[in-house]
Amino acid sequence: MYNRMKCHKIFFLPLFILLIFYTETIAGVTPAELEIGSEEVIIGTRVVPPFVIKEADGSYSGLTVELLEHITAELEIPFRLEETTIEGMLDGVSNEEFFASASALTITSEREEQVDFTHPFFITGLGIAVPYQATGLFEAFLAIFSPDFLYVVFLLLMLLLFWGLLVWLFERKKNSDEFGGSPAEGIGSGFWWAAVTMTTVGYGDKSPRSFGGRVIGFVWMFTAIILISFFTASIASSLTVNQLESRVNGPEDLPFVRVGVLENAAAVSVLQDMGIRVSAYPTISEGLKAVQDKNIDAFVHDAPIIQYYTSQNFKNAVRVLPNTFNFQYYGIALARNSPDRNEINQIILEYISSDQWRTIQKKYLGN
Repeated sequence: MYNRMKCHKIFFLPLFILLIFYTETIAGVTPAELEIGSEEVIIGTRVVPPFVIKEADGSYSGLTVELLEHITAELEIPFRLEETTIEGMLDGVSNEEFFASASALTITSEREEQVDFTHPFFITGLGIAVPYQATGLFEAFLAIFSPDFLYVVFLLLMLLLFWGLLVWLFERKKNSDEFGGSPAEGIGSGFWWAAVTMTTVGYGDKSPRSFGGRVIGFVWMFTAIILISFFTASIASSLTVNQLESRVNGPEDLPFVRVGVLENAAAVSVLQDMGIRVSAYPTISEGLKAVQDKNIDAFVHDAPIIQYYTSQNFKNAVRVLPNTFNFQYYGIALARNSPDRNEINQIILEYISSDQWRTIQKKYLGN
């Protein structure tokens, strides 16, 4: 009996020692060390083409997605993306639900209070989307009936009538063959003479013969040279230049018009700091649709994003002004004091200076 118990002790002793060693080893390993290379991590994101694009099969592509694929491959971490809102991306990282969050996420001082950001991987600026105004032949034809154009034509007719009336007053008796007849006929002849004289056509069918009439003709010829230049410029402006102008030509015009932004976007605080009142929209598409419907005069958001949306869904309805303002820096959000931050920063800096990154930018941004 004693020998049997002794054998059992000898048999279980190594197992007991091995169990203690294994427990102490596991206790000394951090959750992050267990996670890397074994279980997949979750990265919060938001669909924002061309940085994060959701394909028809449910997979993701885009500039940011390809960057994440490169980073996680270097770290040997399998990952999956989980869609959420901007607040969800930040909250998910701060409460360690997400390993990281990335999309077109702008680095701001307010957000830095909640999470840590990597070095920026993309720098852009705020763009301004305004209603598109076509300038084709049909639009030029419609401009003929605009109030400005009709006003210019009215002034021109009144001037011709005035000078035609003056020449008729001097010529109606001494030159009744050309300016005679009833007052309506005589003034009509004077109107015709003023028109052909101003346009330098000068058919020669009517010309003043009295001294006073010739003085009027002399003054009108030189005056008409100046007036015809003025009216030509005014009509051309009414038909073309005014069609190209918008109520918004740059950020300096934003305080005086109706401005839309994406709710909770970095542009909200930027515009509010500029003293600009804004209307917030839940999606970029809804904001651009409001511009198209002229419910607002401008929609402000990150330039490459609204350029992508307008080219895809709002052609000939919305255009983006060529100049940007207020630099925006995109980074990847990590938990505060993340042990992986330095390594991820090094990977990002090496990657964005490579030819491969330039090729990817050209693929999604076209430049």
